[in-house]
Amino acid sequence: MSDFTVSHVEFHVGDARQAAYYYRTAFGFETLAEGGPETGLADRRSILLGQGDIRLLMTSDLTSDGPVARYVARHGDGVANVALRTGDAEGAFRRAVEHGAEVVAEPAEVEYEDGSVAVSAAVRAFGDTVHTFVQYGAEGQLPHPRLQATGPGAQPGARSGQAAGDAPRLHSLDHFAVCLPAGELARTVAFYEKGLGFDEAFEEFIEVGDQAMESKVVRSPSGAVTFTFLEPDVRRKPGQIDTFLDAHGGAGVQHLAFGTSDIAAAVPHIASQGVEFLHTPATYYDAVEDRVGSLGGDLEVLRDLCVLADRDDWGLLYQIFTRSPHARGTFFLELIERRGAQTFGSGNIKGLYEAVERAQALTGAP
Repeated sequence: MSDFTVSHVEFHVGDARQAAYYYRTAFGFETLAEGGPETGLADRRSILLGQGDIRLLMTSDLTSDGPVARYVARHGDGVANVALRTGDAEGAFRRAVEHGAEVVAEPAEVEYEDGSVAVSAAVRAFGDTVHTFVQYGAEGQLPHPRLQATGPGAQPGARSGQAAGDAPRLHSLDHFAVCLPAGELARTVAFYEKGLGFDEAFEEFIEVGDQAMESKVVRSPSGAVTFTFLEPDVRRKPGQIDTFLDAHGGAGVQHLAFGTSDIAAAVPHIASQGVEFLHTPATYYDAVEDRVGSLGGDLEVLRDLCVLADRDDWGLLYQIFTRSPHARGTFFLELIERRGAQTFGSGNIKGLYEAVERAQALTGAP
């Protein structure tokens, strides 16, 4: 059975260079490689960004009627491909298809200029988001042979250099949060278990006032890849999951969580670059230690920064969520610091739900 790591996350965006500039400036990513007509990538611009083990590929069409442009017209800028690195791309593809996955691209060898090859295949994951299974044939291969390296650390298994200046590092992709239409949660989780070999790690029914949703977390065998799936409860009043689905045009990645080793330093630095974080009311911190135990000197720091705290059987975790930078109010980002915690506590998914509801109420935006 294949295990997976995340090779890269591909965003389909209206302007790859603007999107790359945002992630470089606000979050300290580096440009590792770029491709376009000048490198043989016809009608498309792709820019590979890196920080720690994180690889983000920003792709935009150079025409108005290409597949990337159509994706952006329907969904806005967002995650179109979560590429999974494996030692057996064809085997992973065949297993996924046997368990009902829709074929996007059959297994094929991709040749690089140095004569090395990679094997790639793709299936539909949820909505218009796909999983590309990638089996790299040589160290140093980029996610696409028509990308040209522009800096160190571009290879898929290497960590990139330090973030610009004294910015605290983001080191990993902790998890993906995915919004699904009502009725799709059980089927989607079953596919990840049977078709990809993931395990269900956590589930929670969340109520906020007269709204509610179901949440289930699945994880690859090694624990390197984690998805949190969220589904609205149609017996209750429509809420922020429904709002995302309407604004996004169906299922999709609601947010990515970036792992950091020092959230207290990362948040003010990133905020100084213009990123807005969701507000948490002071009353949350009046009761948080009753739920998660003593936070010592961290409590006032977390209160000042609006960082949430939670606990599982192994330890603490700290989380904070950005406001969506997109006009539709869809995709956003999370920072997470794990202090021993291996899964998720019982309170922070509800905390996120409440924070997004407050943000939408204040702005009137989706």
